Amino acid sequence: MMEDILRVLPDSLRTKLKFLPSEELEQIEELRLRIERPIEYVGGGISRFVKERGGGTERSEGALMFTKEEGAQLLSRLSHHSLYMMEEEMRRGYITIQGGHRVGISGKVVLEDGRVKLIRDVASFNIRVAREQKGAADKVLPLLTERGQLLSTLIISPPQCGKTTLLRDLARQISEGTKEVAARKVSIVDERSEIAGCVGGIPQKDVGPRTDVLDACPKAEGMMMMIRSMSPDVLITDEIGRSEDGYALEEATHAGIAVIASVHGRDLKDIMRRPTLSRILQAGVFQRYLVLSRRPRVGTLSGMYDEHFADCRR
Repeated sequence: MMEDILRVLPDSLRTKLKFLPSEELEQIEELRLRIERPIEYVGGGISRFVKERGGGTERSEGALMFTKEEGAQLLSRLSHHSLYMMEEEMRRGYITIQGGHRVGISGKVVLEDGRVKLIRDVASFNIRVAREQKGAADKVLPLLTERGQLLSTLIISPPQCGKTTLLRDLARQISEGTKEVAARKVSIVDERSEIAGCVGGIPQKDVGPRTDVLDACPKAEGMMMMIRSMSPDVLITDEIGRSEDGYALEEATHAGIAVIASVHGRDLKDIMRRPTLSRILQAGVFQRYLVLSRRPRVGTLSGMYDEHFADCRR
């Protein structure tokens, strides 16, 4: 899983990461690199710094630093030595690399006509490890069906609780077909290149043989494009929240398309307090709501509700 990431890192940075025990290296969820500051990695909900002796530590004293030279080398490798060719990715604030891993960047923003043109003087990198967990949807998919019909579903959870992993495996299983659901045409609108992890338009993750992906496209516009052009049976997207997302979701359901989406939130009450999301929910787009948490492990189903917001796990 980490090979694609290690391949793009400068040699000196790879050497520093060798101080980590192999089991810790393989469990990294995020590798956070800030110029002239300690090298941080996150796994299992715990943040640590890389230390020359002892592998990792939760305190920054004595931790190994990420240098300005390493930052320049990493940016050059990420952009294939041409920042001009990566201008659109730089404007969005992240770059997707081989394997579907996403590298977020921050630094000095350059504006043009009041809008972000690009980010230069990059000072921070956040490398998020895209883990493919086939079978993540095994227990969930049966909960999203009634008499062989797929229910439009909203997945709710805080960050890093397995939403994207679940969406990816739902796409794969629905596209393949299971004993609960006959194979269907799936369209993914992947605004942040996280679900399918496309590089050059080609999914790096297994999202199924009957799945089409619209990569790096705004959700609302992308959903309408997919409805018009790809005739999906199922539409999958992540991180809804804008009013235009609600309109596109309603258009999909009016066209008889099942929708599976995700949203950041602690629970159903949390998202219902937000005016835009509350309007989307009250429109009756979704027939099932799932709430995920990290306890006792990432991806735990902690709540399930029907279209009337009634608890249906009892």
